[in-house]
Amino acid sequence: MDGPWVPKGILVCLLVALLPCAMLQSLASGARDRIQLREEARRMFYHAYDNYMQYAFPHDELKPLSRTYTDSLAELGNLNHEHLPEHYNGTALTLVESLSSLAILGNATEFVKAVLWLGENLSFDVDVRVNLFECNIRLLGGLISAHLLAIEFFEGLIPGGYKNQLLHLADDLGQRLLPAFETPTGIPYAWINLKYGVMMDETLETSTSGCGTLILEMGALSRLTRNSKYEDAALKALRKLWSMRSSLDLMGTTLNVATGTWIQHSSGIGAGVDSFYEYLLKAHILFGGQEYWDMFRQAYVAVQQYFRHGPWYHEADMRTGRATYWQLTSLQAFWPSVQVLIGDVVAANATHREFVSVWEKHGVIPERYLLDIGSIHPTESYYPLRPELAESTLYLYQATKDPWYLDVGEKLLTSLNNLTRVDGGYASIRDVTTMELEDHQHSYFLSEMCKYLYLLFDDTFLSNRNYIFSTEGHPLPVLRAWQQWTPSVPPKAITESKVKGWLFFLIICMKI
Repeated sequence: MDGPWVPKGILVCLLVALLPCAMLQSLASGARDRIQLREEARRMFYHAYDNYMQYAFPHDELKPLSRTYTDSLAELGNLNHEHLPEHYNGTALTLVESLSSLAILGNATEFVKAVLWLGENLSFDVDVRVNLFECNIRLLGGLISAHLLAIEFFEGLIPGGYKNQLLHLADDLGQRLLPAFETPTGIPYAWINLKYGVMMDETLETSTSGCGTLILEMGALSRLTRNSKYEDAALKALRKLWSMRSSLDLMGTTLNVATGTWIQHSSGIGAGVDSFYEYLLKAHILFGGQEYWDMFRQAYVAVQQYFRHGPWYHEADMRTGRATYWQLTSLQAFWPSVQVLIGDVVAANATHREFVSVWEKHGVIPERYLLDIGSIHPTESYYPLRPELAESTLYLYQATKDPWYLDVGEKLLTSLNNLTRVDGGYASIRDVTTMELEDHQHSYFLSEMCKYLYLLFDDTFLSNRNYIFSTEGHPLPVLRAWQQWTPSVPPKAITESKVKGWLFFLIICMKI
């Protein structure tokens, strides 16, 4: 040792003392700013939540302009409202979706109250036709995540103890969804009646994301109930869907569940396909095993090869790889978050910055944006409070700790409060070109947007914990026991060269 020994704590104090006052003031100011922004995100959530509870609960979602409600899950499958039950009061969708956000915000009182109400009052034995995908990611995923959070954080706070009320509801709902998988291909129908199963003359058309975004929730439910039937059904469907890829490893957007043939061959990473890619990777992280990773790796390489153009991603024909539509959809803003999870941070940052530029130009991101002429799509100019840009901002900040992403989060908060906040909650935007509002506050605004922004400014919940977030923003813990669970459907043999594919994957990533 060349000099006198100095305790580490004293050394740190000496170094801090030598810092310029302006730098110390900047650090303190940054900490204060994050606290203020965190509280702004908290206020955003409660403005949306309190208005829902006052004007819409127990119905599905809030109509913030008229301060009424919509039973959106049932109405989506019955647009004319001709066959809704006379005394139907919805599924408390927004409350279910809010549970994990309440837990992250530390509101034990409201969380416990919600658990007790749902356990005593919520029933899925109703004659309503619902969308399988939406029901799975919103209701089933919300119940499963909240069940796990109840056990971890709130079990001792629930009067009489937590009696797995949310898991019982999830199990009942899961059983009601299973008949949708009874098709010649195992790929599920897009729609199902919660009381009577698949309706006569039900449509045979579904989307890639609709049938390929089921494995997290169904797999988690199997592990929690020790019943493999849920994961078996979702995995069989996923394997069949993957077998339908083209020789270029590309997927289409819509398909026939009875024949297993493609209807729409053009696809990208946006609407109709997006979360299919997301769930391949997240299933590998959550459940382990090589099969999900092999599927994701091949799919990711194909996306980078055929859809990517600089930082943007266009659509292409799955059969030829030729570009079809030079447009982005707002849902594509999730893609950088997936890239962060595999360490492709440079590419994630490049794409994220382009989406931020569109947000800055228009105040929000329109549903479709024409890349070739740099303008908003003439008929899809709405903004339904999509959270994907906030999601990717959170992931990139966690990966880099670059304060620029905090600035982005502040811009999102400011825009949302200036453009969409009304006295009765947060309204969607009907037309980004005029900023005309639409009377709808989507439940995912509370399960995703508010949560991602809150965690961006305060990630205490994530400290020393390992979670992945579902496509609806519901946290699921990464557990060794879950990875050791074996589905009853054995994996198919993989014939392609893993080494060759892996090297190609690395080359594609290096080109980014």
